[in-house]
Amino acid sequence: MRIEKLQQLLRESGKDAIVIKNRENKKYFGSLGGSGIYLVVTPSSQVQFFDGRYRQEIKELTTGFENIEVPQGSYLPKIIDWLKQQQMKQLAIEPTGLSIQEYQVLSEEFMIEIWPHQIQQLRAVKSAQEIQLIQKACQVTDEIFDELLPEIKIGMQENELGALIHYLSLKKGATAMAFDPIVASGPRSALPHGRPTQRAFQAGDLITIDFGIVLDDYQSDMTRTIALGDIQQELQHIYQVVKEAQQAAADFVRVGVTGQEVDAVARKIITEAGYGEYFSHGLGHGIGMGGDVPILNPKSQMVLQEKMVMSIEPGIYLPEIGGVRIEDDVMIQDGVGVALNKTTKELLNVGECYV
Repeated sequence: MRIEKLQQLLRESGKDAIVIKNRENKKYFGSLGGSGIYLVVTPSSQVQFFDGRYRQEIKELTTGFENIEVPQGSYLPKIIDWLKQQQMKQLAIEPTGLSIQEYQVLSEEFMIEIWPHQIQQLRAVKSAQEIQLIQKACQVTDEIFDELLPEIKIGMQENELGALIHYLSLKKGATAMAFDPIVASGPRSALPHGRPTQRAFQAGDLITIDFGIVLDDYQSDMTRTIALGDIQQELQHIYQVVKEAQQAAADFVRVGVTGQEVDAVARKIITEAGYGEYFSHGLGHGIGMGGDVPILNPKSQMVLQEKMVMSIEPGIYLPEIGGVRIEDDVMIQDGVGVALNKTTKELLNVGECYV
């Protein structure tokens, strides 16, 4: 079904073939994600070019493809020979996956058109099975977070908590992290992408924890900011502002609105509270295998559709003081947004119970 939709796009665009190297796109279309695999799709065929490392996996894990084994490192010459044999002239490629050098080599032989959005748009609307897999990843993420809380104490280092996130994720069945977890505490919580360091947690810290897992190829992404003991009044205030903004934007998600409009709901609340300049990133992004749309930011004109899944993650980041981000994954079901994460968004003070 997925390949057939891509083949229909090729027919409609007049392209003879598309060369796919992006890992997530290959896996989406049923191929393997390895670096030594190139997927070529034409309006009537789908071919995997691969080296000997993948010989057994190709047989066991993929179906419906013509398979051509080539010596390692000779992928592009073999692909070019095959395309010429098929008398292909008009070629589409993705904006990610192929290197600049590979693009230049292909450009010398074929008319090339980069498809910046076509495959992303195919992937944006999830099937019922995909949504079930994302829901399961979110459920496991909630469970991991619940197990983390009792371990967080004064004196624990950010990187210790980061390591625990990795451990619990793999223990509960994840095949990988969706991205390197963010653990940013105290003044470092003002860093939107603060990776764990050796900084030890202190009383009065806010701790931002942002992580996601890969489960059966599909990802989750959740952020919660927690308190370690009593925190200063302004931090309490910005927490409530972010919470209100996050909930309002999640509630506004629905079929027919644009990414820009959803972003504006959260941004308006934060700006009217006096913190607009400290919300320094877009509101969210698509959730799926990785690199998904829709994108929610001040410029996004993508119209939301039924069965899209996206993150809603506003934040306020006060330099040298601290920051707050709260994030849920939200799917559109029966026309409206439904949060997939069940972890509370109330401010949790682990200092009250666990220090």
